[in-house]
Amino acid sequence: MALKSRLVSPDASLPPVPFCGSDCHCLANFFREEFIKHHRCLERQREYYSERAIEDAERALSRILAELERLSQRADAEEVLGRLLRKFDLVTNLSGWTEPDTLH
Repeated sequence: MALKSRLVSPDASLPPVPFCGSDCHCLANFFREEFIKHHRCLERQREYYSERAIEDAERALSRILAELERLSQRADAEEVLGRLLRKFDLVTNLSGWTEPDTLH
């Protein structure tokens, strides 16, 4: 029986590298685009929610977008912002949508 070898990267024990350095805003830009997608989706679903629910969601989105640069500088930014995106996804169900142009 032949021995199986495992390829192990010399960097496998290193912590994951963030998207970019401290002066780059690509993490904030990525999450900004994601939150904007949720806002657009919420707008398309406006007729299914009360005006108060829409206002609350828009207020929360505005607050997140205003704080995005600061939030993206946190050590746990990906976790925190990802959690916020998942909460919005519970409302908009954006992850379950398929754009009509991408259907085959």
